[in-house]
Amino acid sequence: MIPPAQNAEFVAKMEDVLDVYERPYDSARPVVCLDETSTQLLAETRAPVPAAPARDGKPGRPTRFDSEYERRGVANLFLVCEPLRGWRHLTVSSRRTKVDWAHVVRDLLDVHYPHAEKVVLVQDNLNTHTLGALYAAFAPAEARRLARKLERHYTPAHGSWLNVAEVELAVLSRQVLAARVPDEATLRERATAWFAARNAKRGPVRWRFTTADARTKLHRLYPLLPE
Repeated sequence: MIPPAQNAEFVAKMEDVLDVYERPYDSARPVVCLDETSTQLLAETRAPVPAAPARDGKPGRPTRFDSEYERRGVANLFLVCEPLRGWRHLTVSSRRTKVDWAHVVRDLLDVHYPHAEKVVLVQDNLNTHTLGALYAAFAPAEARRLARKLERHYTPAHGSWLNVAEVELAVLSRQVLAARVPDEATLRERATAWFAARNAKRGPVRWRFTTADARTKLHRLYPLLPE
């Protein structure tokens, strides 16, 4: 639930993000979404029992895994995606600090969008997602260079569903993270294969919820003005 006192701030940030999603495609100013999640690294303690195919009228059997497992810590994933281009990229890290975020942003700007005038970045309002993080990670001149190439937009509190990158992470969770992953190397390998396969399809994300829709369907979130 959103406290009534925060409705105006929620609505303002929501409409800001929705307006960004209505912009036409512009390779000079691409709209990119960023989100992150963590996952436990779990190793098998016993070898799984292989699947058995259907035979002689008898049904097959899926691979069986033992209920016990070995905990091997936690890994973090940063996901960036450009909805209108149908592109996404994943970075696996051991931590999710502001310095890790800063390196993901520099990689986004210098490796994936070196020729863009600005990258329009949509993300949630974590305290690690700030321009100060760039200065914590890089020399002042480098931090300022990166900051000048960013146009930042934040989803509101309780509004992470507005971030397309969160939608992509939900798909990743179902298709990759649902299985046990023993270490960062395996996670990186599976994640790379996952986003490479999705990128090959070149299917853009068609975001259909607009500001006009919000004012109709979420009208109760809008503050009541005095008569």
